[in-house]
Amino acid sequence: MAHAVTHRSHSFGIADRAAVLIQDLRDRLARRKVYRETINEMSVLSNRELADLGFNRSQLRSIAWEAAYGNK
Repeated sequence: MAHAVTHRSHSFGIADRAAVLIQDLRDRLARRKVYRETINEMSVLSNRELADLGFNRSQLRSIAWEAAYGNK
């Protein structure tokens, strides 16, 4: 004889799902803003100023990525 076993996990209603999606979007937009601001702020520096900081212009995207999203 077989019987069905039902496991109920925490179920989220549509309002909860929408809230999670909205918060995820806000988080993504905030990280993207940090990325853009970092690129913009560092791109106005001269090559000499970047070198003084220990950076090369070719590193700007990876520096901005790390600032916004953490290590690769």
